[in-house]
Amino acid sequence: MNERLWTKDFISVSLSAFFAFLVFYTLTATLPIYVLNDLGQKQSQVGLVITVFLISAVIIRPFCGIWLDTIGRRKILISSLAFFAITTFFYLIVNNFFGLLTLRFIQGISFGLATTALGTIVAEIIPPKRRGEGMSYFSSAMILAMVFGPFLGITFMNHFSFSILFLVCGIFGILSFVFGMTTNIPKQSINAKTPIRFSNLIERKALPISLTAAFISFGYSSIMSFITLYANELGFVEIASFFFIVYAVVVLMSRPFTGKLFDRKGENIIIYPGIIVFSIGLIVLGFSNIPSIFLLSAVLIGLGYGSIAPSFQTLAINTAAPARKGMATATYFMFFDIGIGLGSFVLGIVTAKTSFHSMYVLSALIVLVTTVIYYLLHDRKQKVVPEISKQAA
Repeated sequence: MNERLWTKDFISVSLSAFFAFLVFYTLTATLPIYVLNDLGQKQSQVGLVITVFLISAVIIRPFCGIWLDTIGRRKILISSLAFFAITTFFYLIVNNFFGLLTLRFIQGISFGLATTALGTIVAEIIPPKRRGEGMSYFSSAMILAMVFGPFLGITFMNHFSFSILFLVCGIFGILSFVFGMTTNIPKQSINAKTPIRFSNLIERKALPISLTAAFISFGYSSIMSFITLYANELGFVEIASFFFIVYAVVVLMSRPFTGKLFDRKGENIIIYPGIIVFSIGLIVLGFSNIPSIFLLSAVLIGLGYGSIAPSFQTLAINTAAPARKGMATATYFMFFDIGIGLGSFVLGIVTAKTSFHSMYVLSALIVLVTTVIYYLLHDRKQKVVPEISKQAA
């Protein structure tokens, strides 16, 4: 059996994901400014361009899971990537806030379909014995996009017009489509008669680890949604961009080791220490008073969150039978997005009523509670099954 990881198809699907997420993070960083300055909207309305996008992605993911396993992964991938690229060019002609929200909702659907399809397909391409390592490398594409997206977006926004920025994002969308087209997707058995009902929209075997991941993403939303505002309050505006650079460097340097450890020693050697280090990183961030401490928190968060996120995704995929891996991937991403959405909303209220320091401490406590949730929902069951098998023998 071929155990080679870095095949043409693995590289193609990773690059497709990179350019799709590059569009997402570029627009996430720049659309708030566009809404305020070019569309003349109020500060309170800025968050809607992210919320609407996220809502549509969450709604479509369960249906995407069943469509991947019934219609076919290639058809869903190509159509969703094509639709994603086309809708990106529509930013060039939208000139009012309602039109922008409508476009964001529609594009969120194509993004939810495409990213779920990419996550399912790459799990099929990666050799089973190297799935932990492969998923770690694959998720690095999203990490790189998270760093380069805001940097490119702000650079184009400052030196050119938004029309040029949207045109560049459209080109990124086309590149995502091209790399998706060149990926040879493993053949699958399709059951087109599968009815659309709850049991087929959600992969129950993936629910425990997906629910656990929601708590982790809840904590991570404190980074994704508030780190720039927090840096501004601390007077670290120029340092804020380096936070994600340090974070990305740490994640990319650790991925080769954490992925192999996952495959050779099991998930617990990564997940328990990762949760603890992530929690410590959030606490350090909450008490940052000088730039060096601020950047130290990026190192800890990169080591912690950067290792457990791909591990949870791998576990969710491993729980499902081959014919239901699409549903497992959709289930995982749906709960992950829910955690991000709830976290952004709840932690925003906490920050408004208390402070950023309190919010990051609360985030750390929620992440730390994940150790208990992980043990109860996943780890304990993994220990019970071998014991029952031993007694039966």
